[in-house]
Amino acid sequence: MSDLPKRVLIDEEGPREGFQSEKRAIPVADKVRLIEALADTGLERIACVSYVNPKRVPTMADAEEVAAAIRRKPGIRYSALWLNQQGLERALRGPLHVDGGVRVTASDTFSRKNIGKSVPDAMIEQRMSLKTFKDRGMPVEWGIILGAFGCNYEGELSTELILQRVQLALDEAEFAGFKLKGIKLTDAMGWATPQSVERLIGAIRNKWPDLEIGLHLHDTRGTGMAAAYAGLRLGVSKFDASIAGLGGCPFAATDGAAGNICTEDFAFMCEEMGVDTGLDIDKLIEVAKLAEEVVGRPLPGHVMRGGTLKAAKQKVAA
Repeated sequence: MSDLPKRVLIDEEGPREGFQSEKRAIPVADKVRLIEALADTGLERIACVSYVNPKRVPTMADAEEVAAAIRRKPGIRYSALWLNQQGLERALRGPLHVDGGVRVTASDTFSRKNIGKSVPDAMIEQRMSLKTFKDRGMPVEWGIILGAFGCNYEGELSTELILQRVQLALDEAEFAGFKLKGIKLTDAMGWATPQSVERLIGAIRNKWPDLEIGLHLHDTRGTGMAAAYAGLRLGVSKFDASIAGLGGCPFAATDGAAGNICTEDFAFMCEEMGVDTGLDIDKLIEVAKLAEEVVGRPLPGHVMRGGTLKAAKQKVAA
């Protein structure tokens, strides 16, 4: 059975998650050049920087400088990521949008590797962040389950554990005076398959039928696009993706693996299926080539090399 959405919202993660995974420093001017080029493709949301410990993620040491240099276009949400209260306070001092949310890591080991705290300790700090949102009148509408499909440190994670993590996110939000409208399932370690996407989304919908679902998928083991397709068939309409397939997580134990699902490839697939993205794929292809130029190495995107079917048909007809 298929329940394809009519339109999907793609949040661009390349400048943030992509650059944080690079081994060499990327000049501020090049980061800004890519962000501003992405803003001309029809994207509504672009994640630009992470306010994280520069000792742990050196390529984000220039977060404030990058954020200040972006020439922002009206109607586009340029956002920043934070992982703890200190990062949140830095983000709130900057010019970029800050999304209020509740983050819960599925695996305790990944939580310690990624943010340096156990899940219980991380939730204590989350309460400080939620209080900050409440005090500032900021909305909190989404819960985020980090590493929801499996863990490169602990192995398979049970559906029951993920349901417990979703419940924890809902409870923490409610305790702080918020009601979540959706849950984003993230897969930084690349465990998601079509089957696991169907199973987990089905379990969540059985328990919380009114919750929206979002997906943040990686192509670590080559299943990212298939998992995204499974999500589309289930009616998921909110996805994260990364230009040219930039990305990865420095703490996911997948050094050298492919990054997030590729923005232009995913947008191409959606449009060919009759699902509107609002994006200009030809412009995305040009920006994907720019991304390769900026990082100085080949990136895993496909459409930027093979071209669109529209272009192929025009060539045949000529």
